[in-house]
Amino acid sequence: MSASEGRLTLVGGTTGEGLAARVAQAITRASQYLFATQHARGYWHAPLEANASMEAEYVFFNRLLGRERPDVERRLAERLLALQQADGSWPIYHNGPGGPSTTIEAYFALKLTGMSATEPALARARDFILGRGGLARAGVFTRIWLAYFGQFPWAGVPSMPVELVLLPPWFPLNIYAMSSWARGTVVPLTLLMAHRPSVRLPAEAAVSELWLRAPTREDLAFARSPELVTTRNFFLAVDRALKTLAPLSWRGLRRRAVARAIEWVLRHQDTNGQWGGIQPAMVNSVLALHAVGFAADHPAMVSGIQGVEDFLVECEGTLMYQPCVSPNWDTALAARALLDAGLDPAHPALARAADWLVANQIYRPGDWAVLNPTLEPGGWAFEFANDWCPDVDDSAVILMVLDALPAAQTAAGRRAIAYGLNWTLGMQSHNGGWAAFDTDNTAAFLNRIPFADMEAMIDPPTEDVTGRVLHLMGTVGYRLDFGRARRAVEFLRRTQRSDGSWWGRWGVNFIYGTWSALAGLERIGEDMRAPYVRRAVEWLTAHQN
Repeated sequence: MSASEGRLTLVGGTTGEGLAARVAQAITRASQYLFATQHARGYWHAPLEANASMEAEYVFFNRLLGRERPDVERRLAERLLALQQADGSWPIYHNGPGGPSTTIEAYFALKLTGMSATEPALARARDFILGRGGLARAGVFTRIWLAYFGQFPWAGVPSMPVELVLLPPWFPLNIYAMSSWARGTVVPLTLLMAHRPSVRLPAEAAVSELWLRAPTREDLAFARSPELVTTRNFFLAVDRALKTLAPLSWRGLRRRAVARAIEWVLRHQDTNGQWGGIQPAMVNSVLALHAVGFAADHPAMVSGIQGVEDFLVECEGTLMYQPCVSPNWDTALAARALLDAGLDPAHPALARAADWLVANQIYRPGDWAVLNPTLEPGGWAFEFANDWCPDVDDSAVILMVLDALPAAQTAAGRRAIAYGLNWTLGMQSHNGGWAAFDTDNTAAFLNRIPFADMEAMIDPPTEDVTGRVLHLMGTVGYRLDFGRARRAVEFLRRTQRSDGSWWGRWGVNFIYGTWSALAGLERIGEDMRAPYVRRAVEWLTAHQN
């Protein structure tokens, strides 16, 4: 289909006037929806859905703090039951295959809320779990949650010594070699590992029935690489050594490490009480402060618990728990969609969005500055408040929107664009690409440690974010003769897959990565007839439904 003089023409040459009318009507309705849902302060914000682990872990969180939230937990249990699949499982993503760890967590949470193991829903879930190896197949985070309640041996949980926070940034294994989301979760987890909080359960809430047998060392062990000498096997040996040496740890060093970790957690609490704007960092930080003795009425605890509560949201008649919130991203995408739909850039809705975005720029150094200390701040975060972790993807899209809006052409707006552009371009990694939160966060060996069973410990440059920054550079007037643009194009050429596609980390996944790369290449002025570009276009069109 092509567009010519406002009319849609089908590939075969037939004018699709009826289709064009329907498209125009859809654009009008979508625009009206955006006008109606814009917040009075100028932003847009839609609920963000994850999987059943979010609701389950909220229940665990309350139990560990000794909090009673029966009405909320009843509604979350209803949502869990509504999300259960026919085979008894809960998937990691919508309509996906059942996830053993997600199913274990949902099962345990339902028992904690009072459901009997004899209920058909739990019987089906139990059959699914046992059919896939039982609790022995639980992932790392699920093992940790279970261990707090005495339902999994600590011997089967990877070591994460709190002394890790004392390692300097130049040391290969340090917290700043980790991705921002891993770092924000690991630091409070080290405090929890050092204190091992424990909650005694009534017999009817236990999940011992999910073991195939009494757990043996083999059941608790993590899978080894088949080759003898590998990074994975090395770290498994280190984990065993740490467990053996843990009772011998020097108390002075341990006290110093605990104090450093507590200071880090408190310093990284955002102004709205949250940590990093993500569920794992938030719940673990509150639990860590509780474990080390912070009273429930301590200001950090009060605001932290409220920050956790703020992620509960009504969605389509149910109560769900969000993994994070996305007002800056939603606002930029909504404003960009309205611009693409032909809305006057001076429209009041877009002016309010511009004011919101300019006001929410971050002008203080975050964690990214530890390894990039000379770069001036100026990025935007995904969330309402996350000054420590602005991200390149949000910043690039926001800058493209502000560049198009007259309301941003004030002194404050021009300053925002200048600082934002400088920060975004300055986050380029040495290989020419851009990651989301850090530069050169590429210590791949971290994905081999036993703790990293999801292989998400690092934040390397990716094709989708790099394509977005190329798009930004082209939008503000740079072309291929600009050094950063040339290096970015070279990065995309190196990372293109043999079938012509690009992988995208922050969307699903190859279609997202491919269109992101192509959009950036086109805007920066690349020859769109180049063979590698044509292969990407052919791959994309071949995968249209």
